[in-house]
Amino acid sequence: MYKALLIIGCLLLGSCGNVGVERYAAEQPTLDLAAFFSQPVQAWGMVQKRSGEVVKRFHVRIDSRREGERLILDEQFVYSDGTRQQRTWTLTPDGPKRWRGTAGDVIGEARGELAGNALRWAYQLDLVVDGRHWAIDLDDWMYLVDQDTLINRSSMRKLGVEVGQVTLFMRRMP
Repeated sequence: MYKALLIIGCLLLGSCGNVGVERYAAEQPTLDLAAFFSQPVQAWGMVQKRSGEVVKRFHVRIDSRREGERLILDEQFVYSDGTRQQRTWTLTPDGPKRWRGTAGDVIGEARGELAGNALRWAYQLDLVVDGRHWAIDLDDWMYLVDQDTLINRSSMRKLGVEVGQVTLFMRRMP
């Protein structure tokens, strides 16, 4: 009984404090996803545990192309432990200020909404840790700082409880 109440309490607390993307509607510069990724992007980031401990750092090269209205992002990761990973996103406009996205390790579809300088993605990622697969919910925010710089901050949750964060700085390359 007490466990059930604790879980419900955590879920309710986890839902408090969520800021909607519309909060950033007046912020400048305005994020145009296709324009930002119209040239190669380099990115640097880190993965942190819930405690704040950095467990991995990484570098990403992102190359993109257009296929009709779809935006394809090819991400090549190199982690601080020497491991490598590739993720290819296929992003499709889904109405005004909305995008849908798929990738090989994304469960179902990512849904994104733009407002001003911000983009908020929500999706579930198939994360492999020590050979085990975990379905992790991501609350993924991107903020355009200037035409060449984007900051990405993601919260990772399992059963409503935050298990870690990802912070990423992206820079368009000439």
